[in-house]
Amino acid sequence: MSKEVIKRIIGSTLLALLILIGTSQDFIRYMKIPTSVVVFKGDHVDIPTNQLLDSTVKDSESVAAFQTNDKSLNITGESVGQSEVVFNLAGIPVKKTSVRVLKEFRVVPGGQSIGVQLNTLGVLVVGYHKIKGAAGERSPGEEAGILIGDIISEINGTTVTNMNSISDILQKVNSESVDVKIIRDKKEQIVKLKPEKDVDDQTYKIGLYIRDSAAGIGTLTFLDPVSMKYGALGHVISDADTKTPIVVRDGTIYRSTITSIDKGENGTPGEKLAHFASDGEEIGTIVSNTPFGIFGKMTASLESNHYDGSLPIALSSEVKKGPAEILTVIDGKKVEKFSVEVVSSVSQKFPATKGLIIKITDPRLLDKTGGIVQGMSGSPIIQNGKLIGAVTHVFVNDPTSGYGVHIEWMLQEAGINIYESDQKAG
Repeated sequence: MSKEVIKRIIGSTLLALLILIGTSQDFIRYMKIPTSVVVFKGDHVDIPTNQLLDSTVKDSESVAAFQTNDKSLNITGESVGQSEVVFNLAGIPVKKTSVRVLKEFRVVPGGQSIGVQLNTLGVLVVGYHKIKGAAGERSPGEEAGILIGDIISEINGTTVTNMNSISDILQKVNSESVDVKIIRDKKEQIVKLKPEKDVDDQTYKIGLYIRDSAAGIGTLTFLDPVSMKYGALGHVISDADTKTPIVVRDGTIYRSTITSIDKGENGTPGEKLAHFASDGEEIGTIVSNTPFGIFGKMTASLESNHYDGSLPIALSSEVKKGPAEILTVIDGKKVEKFSVEVVSSVSQKFPATKGLIIKITDPRLLDKTGGIVQGMSGSPIIQNGKLIGAVTHVFVNDPTSGYGVHIEWMLQEAGINIYESDQKAG
């Protein structure tokens, strides 16, 4: 048996003894020590530790580790690279934590109000209606088993791109049964459908209410100045009727002007009222609509905000409870800064929404909006000079508070790899 194995056995035995003699809190803190940590160069991260442990650092050029108090270890990223912290009990190594130091990553914070125009992949089924045919009224689509929320992508092998394309295809097939390809729960299937000829206008129809686009407003969160990729909203855009996420074929974002605000109250979310022209100047494309927001590439310059240039981002592990600020527009196109409080932050190892809870504390914003309102989604949250996330949802029964998403997950959804040593255009 090797010396290393013997040391681990002794260390494990000592930990078991700690529990038996009544120091279970120390054991719990030992169990919470992570096996891996990521930190940006020059930044710090605190690791909860057992006060009976001491630590040693391998490759001290990458990491500096020092005890800040008897229950946590403060790790500083000295230079980009990998390192390791070894925790010892009575001089015996019992646990290791790998430390990865990343190069600082910077983006331009947003705050600008944007108009959003989405075009769906195929057409979205949002309801049924009866067709008056020679033998009575029927809805061919409902009879065929097509459900509300399904996406029609093809008819008889011909791609469906919009609502008009369905009508064009149906008039060519006349009364024949057709094969309709639908997408349901991200899976494709074929259903047979026999169109009905409307006795009033003599055209063939399928008895479905359908939609091929959606529009709204939101807030830009960030722009990567290297790749020109952006992220906005911080949450998925769903269809108003079916409540299902919209599968995007393509889309566009436009400049938007806030005209007024419907103030939020307990039980009733407020709303930004805005104007944008879908035939106006395009400022970016939309390539995806995900639980973390909409993403694409910026094609035009932005209005200025309160920051000259870019800001570093913060990982979820760096975010702390306490004061912060958001950037958003409440009048016209002017981006303004407002104070908020980070009430809660979850240090997430994997992508997840609602990692933050924030509370609006700025008296002027509270007076104007009542707190978080619709259209504010995507407003960047900044703490200690770093972009930490975006506002996403309001608490209906408390409009002064709501959820936020950590910025690292939005960047990941945008196709930006913050874990690379260098930013690359793409």
